[in-house]
Amino acid sequence: MSMFCYQCQETVKNEGCTVRGVCGKTQDVANLQDLLIYILKGISFYAEKAKEVNLNLDKRAGPFIMKKLFATITNVNFDTDRFEKMVEEAIELRESIKKEFLKAYKKEHGQEYEGELPEASTWKAQDIKEYYKKGEEVGVLSTKDEDIRSLRETVTYGVKGMAAYADHAYILDESNLDIFSFIQRALKSTLDDSLSVDELVNLVLETGDYAVQTMALLDKANTEHYGHPEPTEVNIGVNDKPGILISGHDLKDLEELLKQADDTGVDVYTHGEMLPANSYPVFKEYDHFIGNYGNSWWLQKEEFEKFNGPILMTTNCIVPPKDSYKDRVYTTGLAGYPEVSHIEDRPKGGHKDFSQIIEHAKKCEAPTEIETGTIPGGFAHKAVLDVADKVIEAVKNGDIERFVVMAGCDGRHKTREYYTDVAQELPQEAVILTAGCAKYRYNKLDLGDIGGIPRILDAGQCNDSYSLVVIAQKLAEAMGVDDINNLPISYDIAWYEQKAVTVLLALLSLGVKGIRLGPTLPAFLSANVVKVLVENFDIKPIGEVKEDVAKIMKGN
Repeated sequence: MSMFCYQCQETVKNEGCTVRGVCGKTQDVANLQDLLIYILKGISFYAEKAKEVNLNLDKRAGPFIMKKLFATITNVNFDTDRFEKMVEEAIELRESIKKEFLKAYKKEHGQEYEGELPEASTWKAQDIKEYYKKGEEVGVLSTKDEDIRSLRETVTYGVKGMAAYADHAYILDESNLDIFSFIQRALKSTLDDSLSVDELVNLVLETGDYAVQTMALLDKANTEHYGHPEPTEVNIGVNDKPGILISGHDLKDLEELLKQADDTGVDVYTHGEMLPANSYPVFKEYDHFIGNYGNSWWLQKEEFEKFNGPILMTTNCIVPPKDSYKDRVYTTGLAGYPEVSHIEDRPKGGHKDFSQIIEHAKKCEAPTEIETGTIPGGFAHKAVLDVADKVIEAVKNGDIERFVVMAGCDGRHKTREYYTDVAQELPQEAVILTAGCAKYRYNKLDLGDIGGIPRILDAGQCNDSYSLVVIAQKLAEAMGVDDINNLPISYDIAWYEQKAVTVLLALLSLGVKGIRLGPTLPAFLSANVVKVLVENFDIKPIGEVKEDVAKIMKGN
């Protein structure tokens, strides 16, 4: 096989993509990503070893590792030229950090370092062609023991998702060196053949602990900059002016785009995971911020064509574009696709220049209307806790019998219709708590409300799953419940990529049990690792809709 990747839910036969990724990733991109992660492990090795000689390099290594890990998440970047450059930069940083460590070690001990060095900390190439060959050698299957491999990859995918959330916070000037340090320690640990299965299981759970901290950091960054999301009816229709469609997750990009597009005659619409931006007070102030266009990421080929104007991809969720609209696609940040325009990053202390995409939009027709009306959003933790008394009263008098957390990701699998069917099958006494693009399977259903409380409470993006954790913890406190598993809350989670893995590990670290996970269990979980998760956390696959709903309502 020329590549091997099983980091997403849609991997071939739920086993692994070996020729080309279902996402559209080529074998060259896959192998460069594997090599990049390998070199990042080498950087992490030196950054962590340096602490033994009182040298802290987290400020240098941490942000670099964070951003490069983010670039390897499913559907972020498909550009071999960009990845070649990233590998080159990674080797340069590794060698610089290595030099600093060795110098500090000699000063501390009076002799050269003679300890064992993993190959990830020493490998170099004579030319770029060697990058591709080495990438094949150091990928997932280079760990031969299936259970060790499974746990190493679970940790790696967990820190990839953490890196994405940490990067969004970092862009808003919020960071935590402890998070950077853990990511480094976790990556370094995947090089350590002496670690047992039990030690790696503990590392997986520790990854969940830091995932919670990372999502809390991003929640702080978002709300301090843009205010707490407010319950909002988001417009899904269109205006008669040309528009720009912004997709992905980056709120800073949206902020700068809105400012620069003001008074230009160009409207701005969100797409996919940017939908929750419509509920932030700061963004509501812009008259040319019209609403949301379209649905989940996997429908973009049809919807982008009908939008007529340019599309800005800020993070992951890129589907290889059709030729008919490829010239209207722009990427920015870590996102990338061959032969599409890329808007460069903001200079330190400055802002990105979106003039090119704004000028492009002026020459385009207004979006073609694909639906009308509104959808509710903005039910993050503050909005829900502001009416906590009303919620608790509804629980106590039996109007609300169960909260069902249906957060996570959407995808193309036909089996994901399960989540729509569950939403429709749940009785009137059930309230759905959601976050992430999984919401698109049911957020336009008219499920009504319970005493003014909507039966679908959308907390926001996938990282806003943290809001659902806060809500559960506060409800437990208010109701005098010591264990959140004793609350009338069930978890029916959909996953697709590595950020969903991070959310899952966060829930496990908080002690949440009985999670249903679908539409399939991750291919990277070996049978023995699944057994551990079942025995310790009662994780279970999704089943038949009516049977699952009956069990959910009974708390099973």
